[in-house]
Amino acid sequence: MSEKPDFMSEVAIDRPKELAHYPVIHYQPIHWGEMDAFNHLNNVVYYRYSESARIGYLHALDMFDGSMVTVLAQSSCQYLRPVTYPDTLLLGVRCQRLGNTSIAMEYSYYSTAQDKIVATAEAVVVRLDSDGKAKLPWTAEERARLLALEAKFGHTPEY
Repeated sequence: MSEKPDFMSEVAIDRPKELAHYPVIHYQPIHWGEMDAFNHLNNVVYYRYSESARIGYLHALDMFDGSMVTVLAQSSCQYLRPVTYPDTLLLGVRCQRLGNTSIAMEYSYYSTAQDKIVATAEAVVVRLDSDGKAKLPWTAEERARLLALEAKFGHTPEY
């Protein structure tokens, strides 16, 4: 697997039971400057966090080497409980559905201060050729790596 910084997502991190079936956990401290006028974590920040978790997931699969082009086709977030500073979120990320050229990702945001899931999110990422003009299918090897990682944590994506 390729090198990744310590702050990136980890496969082997201790996890709460709510995240047991998520193969990659992204560790995310909350920063004071990310609060909104009501002292809640700003809604836009959740999307940045899911992006970091998604990149960590691709790193864990050794599929983020700079030559792969992916675009975000769809994303949504459901805010279940307010998050305030100080806190640390653990973002569980997994593949919900593996398409021919896409991955539907699923995220759970776990607050270590509240010991609860505070948000959930979904995103669809589409793989493109190096010119970014045509969809490019996942290789058999990439699909096998993804399914093996998910199976290791008792999860089977739709495909």
